[in-house]
Formats: sequence, C-alpha cells, structure tokens
Amino acid sequence: MDSNPFAVRLAPLLEVVPGDLLAHRPEVFSPLGEVDRALERALASDSELVVCGVDESGAGPLAGPLVAAACVLPRGFEHPLLRDSKLMTERQRSQLFDELSQDPEVSWSVAVASVERIDSDGIRPANLWAMTEAVRGAAPSGGVVLSDARDLELGPEYAVFPLVKGDRRSLAVAAASVLAKVTRDRIMCELDAKHPGYGFAAHKGYGTAAHREAIRRLGLSPVHRRSFRLS
Repeated sequence: MDSNPFAVRLAPLLEVVPGDLLAHRPEVFSPLGEVDRALERALASDSELVVCGVDESGAGPLAGPLVAAACVLPRGFEHPLLRDSKLMTERQRSQLFDELSQDPEVSWSVAVASVERIDSDGIRPANLWAMTEAVRGAAPSGGVVLSDARDLELGPEYAVFPLVKGDRRSLAVAAASVLAKVTRDRIMCELDAKHPGYGFAAHKGYGTAAHREAIRRLGLSPVHRRSFRLS
C-alpha cells in the first residue's frame, strides 16, 4: 500500500492522465473544459480534493513585476466569457476578474515577484516562486494542480500535472490567467502614473519600439529589470 495517503486518494486520476492531461501535440489537445470535467469525474467520490489552475503574467516584459495567480473553481463552473485571457478584450478580462474575485465559491490567490527578485534570482526561479505561493494561497490543503510549468514542485500534498497550453484547455488555468493578467495590468497602470513617459499603461512594460525609445530618451526607471537586455 502506498505510504502517502494523498497518493491513494489520487489513484483514480491515473485513468485520465494519459489522454487528457499529458498530451503535448496540438492536434490531440482537448477542448477548453474537458480536462476539468474529466478530473471532476475522477474525483467525484472525494469532495475535499480540488483542482487548482495556475498561470503567470509578465515573464517577458522589460519592466514591472511578474504576477502568478492560482484559482480553484467550484465543480461544474461555467462562464460565457471564460477562455484564454489573451483571446479576450481588456473589458472582458476586467469584468471576469471582478466576477471571479467576488464569487465566494471561487478560491484564488495571486503572488507578485518583484523586479528585485527577478534581477537577483532570475526570471524562471521568480516565476516558480510566485506560482508556488499562489497555489498555496488558493489551495492550502493540497489538491491537483494544472500548470504549464513542468518543474513546479509543491510537496506531497499536491499532484502537479504539466498541461501544455493549459489556458486554452483548462477552465481553472484560464481563470488563473485572467486573474494574473488583470492584476499585473492594473499594477502597470499604477506604475505609469509614478513613472510617466515610458507608456507602461499602454504596453505594460513589454519591449515595444516605443518603450525602447523611451528608455533611450529617459534612461532606466526604478522598475526596469536590469537583468534583461534593455537596449
């Protein structure tokens, strides 16, 4: 018998892992939500086990923090707007963020990796740190975690499944992507007011031609990532 009681409780997942969770080829990806429903069916007899999606926003920009969000949706959750945040308008994301964050049945958490952490630790370690903090905030008792971070390690109380293009396949990951992106976008709008001239509210710190020109003209702001190529 397995010495880890949590692993025993997760045994039904073995039947859905190969086809629904571990596919790496786009032609075999399941439609949005099928992963969540498969997991819900597998976990139907254990109401305490949750499915937690985690995603990040801001790994690539030249300025500002990285934000990770984790989200546990109630079983059977549906919303007409919910999909990959990159496929939504800003207004749709903002509306869905407000609805998710105010829903008492949705458990969610965000973690912000500062510019200082990114520069000192590196973007990948900062990303993993933020994802870990977010998951532990949204699912403190453990559960099934869906993430595109293949090296995310959370401990024996979590079962982590890497899900390629998870924000287009899992409702929980898609919800996390909305929470992460809107949180970061709002932070960047605040930074735009504190550090005018760079256009942070428009491009959110990404390396656009206008942003790089502003760096050449104004120099670096306190919220630029010195560890990135900024010229």
